[in-house]
Amino acid sequence: MKRLVVLLLLALASLAVRAQAYPGARPITLVVAFAAGGPVDRLAHDLAEALSRSLGGATIVIENIAGAGGTIAAAKVARARPDGYTLFLHHVGMATTPALHRKLSFDVLRDFEYLGMISEVPMTLVARPSLQARSFAELRQWMADNRGRIMLGNAGLGAASHLCGLMLQSLLQINMTTVPYRGTAPALADLIRGQIDLLCDQSTNTSGQIEAGRVKAYAVTSARRLATPALEDLPTLQELGFEDFELTIWNALYAPRGLTAERVARINAALQATLKDPVFVRKQQALGAVVIEDGRQQPAAHRRFVQRQIEILGAVISAAGVYAE
Repeated sequence: MKRLVVLLLLALASLAVRAQAYPGARPITLVVAFAAGGPVDRLAHDLAEALSRSLGGATIVIENIAGAGGTIAAAKVARARPDGYTLFLHHVGMATTPALHRKLSFDVLRDFEYLGMISEVPMTLVARPSLQARSFAELRQWMADNRGRIMLGNAGLGAASHLCGLMLQSLLQINMTTVPYRGTAPALADLIRGQIDLLCDQSTNTSGQIEAGRVKAYAVTSARRLATPALEDLPTLQELGFEDFELTIWNALYAPRGLTAERVARINAALQATLKDPVFVRKQQALGAVVIEDGRQQPAAHRRFVQRQIEILGAVISAAGVYAE
């Protein structure tokens, strides 16, 4: 009888340990810093599906918190309990935030655990379909001939498209009239209608429009050409003579500061498995995104990369003298 009781207690203890094992039956909330339907949201759904498999079938619920260039979402995550049940998906805005927003309730480097990078997406320089320029050389001449009359759209202050536009104007030494929108979708829609002239936008948004002939495309901002069928013939801006021009919209995963080392390691291991998941990889490649394969998958290298990006992109923003407040 005593032996039976001991075995029963051991069995109950084992069940309790399994019930408490992360993540268990409790759902994980993946906070996305942008509205539903955009490129980061699409990545979030692909990531949640694959990460769930890597975490043994965990339930992952996506929560979109848009506004203020991702700072509203970041502030909420920074205040969340560091237990692994609140994760944060953000893009390059994580590095532009310190320069753009001089009054923040959180510190990008201090208030988050870095869990690893996911993917990089190049920008494409696209124009309204009625623009006559057939090549980048002709586009550059058209810009020179139309100084002061060029309408350059972006998805709002601090957005990747805004940053790309600042860099482009700086390198070309041509000032354009910037037209901010509340997101990429309305900016791209107005470009197609001919309401604006140019837009820098992620390849995940533009590849279908380029393939359908709804916009004209001139270059990509990555260091190498893309393998995506709709974009493989587009030259890089580096090929076109702008040696320092490289801008990718990288995406990464974070948690509130204070998450235990054990859970950081558990989530990072699941993330690394996700980045090797053939279904996830194929979905990203179809959109023109490149899944991270180097050491930036690891938390320490991820943090070092963001710290360096803060320095590089902060210099661009400071030179332009454009701030959120």
